[in-house]
Amino acid sequence: MTPHQILLKYWGYSSFRPMQEEIIQSVLDGKDTLALLPTGGGKSLCFQVPAIAMEGLCLVVSPLIALMKDQVDNLTRRGIRAAALYSGMHPDEMNIVLDNCRHGSIKLLYVSPERLTTDKMRESLRRMKVNLLAVDEAHCVSQWGYDFRPPYLEIANIRPLIPGIAVLALTATATPAVVKDIQQRLGFKTENLFQKSFERKNLTYLVIREEDKMKRLLKILRKVTGPGIVYVRNRRETKEIAGFLQKNGIPADYYHAGLDQKLRDKKQNAWIKEEKRIIVSTNAFGMGIDKPNVRVVVHLDLPDSMEAYFQEAGRAGRDEKRGYAVLLYETSDILDARHNLNIAFPELSIIRSVYQALGNYLQIPVGGGKDLHFDFDLSTFADQYRFPSVTVYNSLRFLEKEGLVMLTDAFHNPSRIFIKAGKEDLYRFQVENEPFDHFIKTLLRSYSGILSDFVKFSETELARRSDLPLEKVVSTLKHLEKLQIIDYIRQTDNPQLIYLQERYDPKDLSISPEHYQNRLKDAVARMESMIAYVESTHKCRSQMLLAYFGETDTRRCGKCDVCIERNKISLNELEFDNIVGVLKPMLTSRPASLEEMVEAVGNTNEDKVLRAVQWLLDNEKIEPDETNKYCWKKKPE
Repeated sequence: MTPHQILLKYWGYSSFRPMQEEIIQSVLDGKDTLALLPTGGGKSLCFQVPAIAMEGLCLVVSPLIALMKDQVDNLTRRGIRAAALYSGMHPDEMNIVLDNCRHGSIKLLYVSPERLTTDKMRESLRRMKVNLLAVDEAHCVSQWGYDFRPPYLEIANIRPLIPGIAVLALTATATPAVVKDIQQRLGFKTENLFQKSFERKNLTYLVIREEDKMKRLLKILRKVTGPGIVYVRNRRETKEIAGFLQKNGIPADYYHAGLDQKLRDKKQNAWIKEEKRIIVSTNAFGMGIDKPNVRVVVHLDLPDSMEAYFQEAGRAGRDEKRGYAVLLYETSDILDARHNLNIAFPELSIIRSVYQALGNYLQIPVGGGKDLHFDFDLSTFADQYRFPSVTVYNSLRFLEKEGLVMLTDAFHNPSRIFIKAGKEDLYRFQVENEPFDHFIKTLLRSYSGILSDFVKFSETELARRSDLPLEKVVSTLKHLEKLQIIDYIRQTDNPQLIYLQERYDPKDLSISPEHYQNRLKDAVARMESMIAYVESTHKCRSQMLLAYFGETDTRRCGKCDVCIERNKISLNELEFDNIVGVLKPMLTSRPASLEEMVEAVGNTNEDKVLRAVQWLLDNEKIEPDETNKYCWKKKPE
């Protein structure tokens, strides 16, 4: 089938979005390709379509287990065979997936980057017919990326195992340095970038300095109708603000990663169906959700980086209709941002102490633990070892980026069962163990495919079908597992702590101080860019965002808060920039009177200079001194 036929058959679309078709053709031509598409630009189709068009399977590297599971479920519903491999799965479950891939029945295999380092995975790759290597969230490859992950550096090492296969790297946010770094680290033969402009002409960016954020939030949500997202930094605020909105007549709900998966799904679906208009969330919300008609995204706290802000704000207006991205801030938010950054980087000695305590808490011997996974309650661990919870969280995140452990958010993993005994052994067991015969027959009748693969099931439903109490069903399943007749995995809704490497002795734990300092330096630079964005009152918001991502030859949007103010002074962009270009260096070095400023600008109309000066005064860029001359206002220390 052609790409267009595949698109129509499986997704029901008659045409591709801008640039998708060119990216797909580049991949089909066997070229290494980097696709830089903004949030909502349809990145997944760029590898899913060619995967179906070509013989063999597409290997997709993705860092988020929940996102992998969502994509596999979505593809399966469309009749496309897909599977996922990640740390924490049952070994037999992994073996079945790998066998299916080797025998050619799977079209897309999602793997976490950590999986690629295992001998079993590398050996299996040699025997698979891989048609494409897709690297999602490719900014994780780059040391300059905002979410650099060392396991991503292993991706290039598998290319010799699948020779002649093209790589498709995809990301929504990358600066020019990251774009270059991704291609080098993934071993591109030649640079090959497809980049859709980051400009979102239908989005209006607004930054508002506001002390009474709740009052302003109400005003915004009453003025802008339609679905919206309100982002806050901590979980407690999500519930409080959603309650405040409800009391004021706005249907709202809250969402964060600490809720169990069923409740998160329920809240998410209620918002998607617009039973709730507004969702108040931490940054846990939005990844993988394709809701095109979001009209407004409001940030009540400063994001950590321009990348994070652009991705979250970009969830508004994906239907190409008018959308608003509003950021409310006050001076204390900037102080909080700098404070939070310090907390996010515990001292190396503390990170080592958390790592040591973790091994003791989970009773993992030195040299053991690799690929083991545990239900993990961070608060219980922190209380037992008298660490602040935020210190434990940030230490674990640092250890995760070092490729040592991984802490997943809570996500729902339903119960799964597989009859591992062969047909003859199973028949013999049933004959010799008559009390189990009815139960096993019920399993075989109820769940097709149970002899060849793990199937999802509900213990409660099985109890109803077998006419047994729930407790008896669970005990029977456990007993059959003990007898090696079945594999039984009970459902979990808990966060998982997974050891990606064997446990090291603390003295052998290698965390480079230089590496640590580089990470900290990069995080500070990203945060300062975010602060500069909100504090700026003379540069178009859209232009600032675009310049951060390397697009410098752009025009003012004409509708952000800065442009609206600028429009009031009846100056075009060139005239205003020329006037400020003369006045700023002069007023930074010495005070000047109005007459001196008009004279310094020279040939420009006097009224226009005065309007520009008035704008600079109104926006607190300049201030009068005791002699009634004007100087450029210094930023507070």
